[in-house]
Amino acid sequence: MTEPVEHGALLELIVGLFQANGLSREMAEVVGRGFVEAELLGFRSHGVIKVVNNLNWLRSGATRASGEPEVLAERPAIASWDALGLPGHWTVHLALQHAIPRASEQGAFTMTLRRCQHVACLASTLMPAIDARMIVLMMVSSPDEAFVSPFGGSERLFSNNPIALTAPGPGYPGASAWPILFDVSMAISAGSQIARTARLGRKLPEAALKTAAGEVTDDPTELRRGGSVMPVGGAGHGHKGHALTIMTEVLSQALSGYGRAQKSPESELNSVYLQVIDPAAFSEPADYDREIRHLVQMVEGSRPDDPADPVRMPGRSAWTRRSKQMAEGVTLDPGVLEALEPFAKEAGLHLPD
Repeated sequence: MTEPVEHGALLELIVGLFQANGLSREMAEVVGRGFVEAELLGFRSHGVIKVVNNLNWLRSGATRASGEPEVLAERPAIASWDALGLPGHWTVHLALQHAIPRASEQGAFTMTLRRCQHVACLASTLMPAIDARMIVLMMVSSPDEAFVSPFGGSERLFSNNPIALTAPGPGYPGASAWPILFDVSMAISAGSQIARTARLGRKLPEAALKTAAGEVTDDPTELRRGGSVMPVGGAGHGHKGHALTIMTEVLSQALSGYGRAQKSPESELNSVYLQVIDPAAFSEPADYDREIRHLVQMVEGSRPDDPADPVRMPGRSAWTRRSKQMAEGVTLDPGVLEALEPFAKEAGLHLPD
């Protein structure tokens, strides 16, 4: 790991880089915050390491630097948009701005988004919903990407298809409203995490891959040789992860009308399912808070297998990590900051100390 970098200086650098490559200041701030928040929360595989790719997509024209999403459908409780290649962070930001007030009115509001360029870390895009105390369910897939095999096969068919959920929490010690939060891939491991492990010269912590011949392996380099990632549950119980993958393909691709039937070389264009729910529309806030408080106490008060490693609610470690890095600086993987140096020099910007 490198020496910690002050998060504000890191954010300002990344915002400046996106501005220098065609985004407005407002768009650059939203996109930059998305990558820095991912790093703060500990989703390193979809954090600052992805900035170079996104800058190159802007330069090549694969990412649209301006304009608005096209509205494909709009009803009182649903909307469907085509981002036409706009940055994923920005499109989700606009979608949440649209959905949150409507969820307050209707109780819930559901959207599909298609052709968003690289949403990256789902959890980092959900901050506006967290601030509004909304429940959000989000699923993302990449119709033009295939490296995950179905249960019982070794052919590369799917992307990692993450699911994220945030829900207002009762507040952890030292925080007023830390939410329940998770962002998990329907593959055992995200492709970028496997690439990171290979780059560091390590083996995977478990056998998450199949070779091209269908043999189970923990060697991350097999993915470059035509191997595939197994769905959640692996060789023994992967039928469950396979079923969840199918669910995400239905809700993000079939529902949005943009999926694998029209594969193209557009690479990281994503299809998104986004549902925003106002818990206050369903029960009294005090009742919701009581149930969430009991859920947290029940889970975190349960007997752990290892007393030194207590059971945690999803999101607790991410928010703890975020608080620590906000105070002490962001610790990046070796080479991540250095990869931004050529872009910074070209833009007349300096890497943070």
